[in-house]
Amino acid sequence: MRYRKYPFIAGFLVIPVVLYVVFVIWPYLQTFGYSLTDWSGQSQEMHFVGLENYTKLFGDHVFLQALQHNVLLLVFLPVITILLALFFAFMLNVGGRGGTTGVRGVRGSAFYKVVFFFPQVLSVAILVVLFQAVYRSDGSGLLNGILIKLHLQDPSAPVEWLNSPNLVMWCLLGVQIWAGVGFYLVLFSAAMQSVPKDIYEAALLDGAGRLQTFFKVTLPLLWDSVQTAWVYLAIAAMDFFVLASVLTPGSSFGGGPDYHGEVMATYLMRNFLTFGKSGYACAMGVVILFLTLILSAIALRVSRRDRIEY
Repeated sequence: MRYRKYPFIAGFLVIPVVLYVVFVIWPYLQTFGYSLTDWSGQSQEMHFVGLENYTKLFGDHVFLQALQHNVLLLVFLPVITILLALFFAFMLNVGGRGGTTGVRGVRGSAFYKVVFFFPQVLSVAILVVLFQAVYRSDGSGLLNGILIKLHLQDPSAPVEWLNSPNLVMWCLLGVQIWAGVGFYLVLFSAAMQSVPKDIYEAALLDGAGRLQTFFKVTLPLLWDSVQTAWVYLAIAAMDFFVLASVLTPGSSFGGGPDYHGEVMATYLMRNFLTFGKSGYACAMGVVILFLTLILSAIALRVSRRDRIEY
């Protein structure tokens, strides 16, 4: 009877595995194959060029500049998003403790959770329209309007938020953080609520303050959730196609001004659909894939800790 279960399990696994190979693994292999050719994308005619696309890639200053932007996002996006989400989750779940009420969130925490999660229900299209109004380069823009009202900016010379080489990537980073904090707040809140209240009450009785409770109790117990969030945010930082392509100036897929808003994904799509360099674009896709896998593995390895049981 024991040996009959294996064919039964295999029968259920065959179809999902076949579908995964056909729709996931095979396109990856095709992309790698096309990256070794000079395929234009317009016809099936192509010639094998070996690693020529890859050698060109690492001599391409636009691609290297886009890679630097992705690295910048990779450094700041996970750190800022996770810190803000952890702080808000802590305050909304255990930050209002005190007196005889025991462990509780700050007053109005249920309302704040809805407010912080609200950006998650907005589509990318709505986000784009919203932040195009926020970053308008005249006095009617939200940020410029606030600065002008506070007399911090000359009305005749408003800030060109998305047209400034020094500001455009930070503006995109701000949009992504604003849109993503709510999701990770809910993730950390769910993990925090699974922690027995007795642990927090014991820390309260021992005289631990909010800072000590956060670093000595909350963070170690939520480390698995933090690790998961770090990997997801690292993957998001290596992509970043949608916001960069629609918010930054440029004739096709954004990237401006002067490639200061370029990320690897936008440069890939421009080569694939606009320049007709599909083989070259496939080489970029392969590089992005391996960079993402390597960085995810490094993030998991560096953040590995012994799991705390409670």
